Amino acid sequence: MIGPMLTCTWAPTVFAGPQVVATNPQGAFPDGRALRGAVLPALERIEALGLSHLLIAQRWWGSGVEMEGSSLDCLAMTALFAAHTERIRLVSAIHPGFFHPAAIAKWGTTMDWISGGRWDINVTSGWNLREFDMYGIDTLEHDERYARSAEFIDVLRGAWTTSPFSYEGRFYRANGLELEPRPSTPLTVFQGGQSDDAITMAAARSDWMFLNGGSLERVEGIIDRVRKACRATGRTVRFALYAAPLVRRTDAEAWAEIETRIGAIDRDLAERRRAATGGAEGMWATAEDLSLLDTNEGYAARLIGSPETVYERLAALRALGVEMLHFDTRDRLFNETILPELVG
Repeated sequence: MIGPMLTCTWAPTVFAGPQVVATNPQGAFPDGRALRGAVLPALERIEALGLSHLLIAQRWWGSGVEMEGSSLDCLAMTALFAAHTERIRLVSAIHPGFFHPAAIAKWGTTMDWISGGRWDINVTSGWNLREFDMYGIDTLEHDERYARSAEFIDVLRGAWTTSPFSYEGRFYRANGLELEPRPSTPLTVFQGGQSDDAITMAAARSDWMFLNGGSLERVEGIIDRVRKACRATGRTVRFALYAAPLVRRTDAEAWAEIETRIGAIDRDLAERRRAATGGAEGMWATAEDLSLLDTNEGYAARLIGSPETVYERLAALRALGVEMLHFDTRDRLFNETILPELVG
């Protein structure tokens, strides 16, 4: 037994899937009353499972084929979720470039009060360059996107802790900024990425890193790089790992299902996925087929097998320093056999 662990899942804001298979169905957005009928029961189920965090992702545009589909707006959906939850923490994924950090600081303090102090931010530097172009946002080179994100966090933290707050940077400015109301809780910053630029920003500014799924060796390597960078900054970064569990009665049964899914991979579509995410170092960078079965390489984390096998895998990830499991909640047996222990 591994004991309690922080847990996170995706918010129900995307209605087209990321599977790289020839039979992938095209999702459709429900509208009006149907939208609330689709979203709110899913939200109620997630909170009833006892998860600690809900990640409200922002996909400004996505085909639903080689990448996940377009999402509903992150800001609007966070407000909806705050109104219909009591306990779960809400982590809004915000893209610098699409928003000014001072405006998000204002919005965030409002969410802080509306939610009873349950709001966090995931600062996402972005990799889907087509959506940047669609919305007229400067894409910038990879290192420059992280430089912009670093300034974004600086303004957020400054506005959150100092009033009045002024800032003069390359990308953002603020002059005597006074947030009203003032926030009620400290700001917690999540981020993703595993490039050198991402690690440098995390060690200097962020509290959590979302990691893609992968082998123990890959996960350990990224964590070691972050911890080495943190020794120079004197800060501590915590780690959340994305995984897509597949729990069956036996290991053989689970892996037989995985092999069937791998057999359905559309190889041409897989190459289009890699090309579409070329702006993100580390996204689907490995050659293994497990990484192609869902978004963020969840099955590559290998929470696959009997409950006993998955317990062992989780214990190994915990030993590496993973403190939060970010996962898909669709696997019934995982929810029944393992999740109750994780949520305590």
